[in-house]
Amino acid sequence: MRAHSIKVGYIGLGLMGKSIARNILKAGFPLVVHNRSRAAVAELVAEGAGEAFSPAEVAGQVDVVFTNLPDSPDVEKVVLGPGGILEAARPGLVYVDNSTVKPATARRIADELSKKGTLALDAPVSGGDIGARNGTLTIMVGGESAALEKVMPVFMAMGKTVTHVGGPGAGQVAKAANQIMVAAQMVAMGELLVFSQKAGVNPQKVVEAVKGGAAQCWTLDVKPPRLFAGNRSPGFKAYMQAKDMNIVLETAREYGVPLPATAENAQLFNAMLQMGMGELDNSAVIGVLEALAGIKLEERHD
Repeated sequence: MRAHSIKVGYIGLGLMGKSIARNILKAGFPLVVHNRSRAAVAELVAEGAGEAFSPAEVAGQVDVVFTNLPDSPDVEKVVLGPGGILEAARPGLVYVDNSTVKPATARRIADELSKKGTLALDAPVSGGDIGARNGTLTIMVGGESAALEKVMPVFMAMGKTVTHVGGPGAGQVAKAANQIMVAAQMVAMGELLVFSQKAGVNPQKVVEAVKGGAAQCWTLDVKPPRLFAGNRSPGFKAYMQAKDMNIVLETAREYGVPLPATAENAQLFNAMLQMGMGELDNSAVIGVLEALAGIKLEERHD
């Protein structure tokens, strides 16, 4: 591990954020962390991170400050609210948001920070908790090239693919598009598994048969073995997928874009929440389909 001169702050140490922050620390960057729940802070402090007690306190002592928070209102509060990052914003500071929020929120925050000379990047990630732990995330970036150039060494500690999509908000548009496809794949996988079993065919064999052809995708490569083993733990929590689908549909309405299949998939994820499955993996949307079909996916170990 070599030391880096860029001092980094990370705010939001949830399932993804804690792993990302840990990888930044392991890569040799001086790190200051803050989180509403202090257990995760204590864990990283024990590994060598510094501790702060407000977003402004983090931002005031670093070169780059990250957030990774549940939703748009949370990000707005941490950046623009009392004790927020905006209070310590200054020329030379770069703000990076790893959260998935509305593109309009990302643009508003970038505009407010620019008034103090702070550049902002919206940089949502894809790859789930496995990608966060392994440092193999896909990072979609919106914002100015100068800010990306400064932050790129930190991104290299977090992920394997970094794409500069465009200006402020472009990273969030890309993440929303990503979630359209993720939801479609999770629902389609659930449908094909339930369809196969209900029709009297081993769904594990069906997966083996179809994933070698045009149906091959990350979802079919990774998720069926977990489902066949009875493992529906996250992963990426279903309530977060549902939240992201609402962002997609709200943004689509802003631009007058019809998304009929996505609207149906969003309903299925919202049904998961109503059925008490919000803390499960997003692949557990199969549970809604099982309820509709009157079956339970059989656990298979052959």
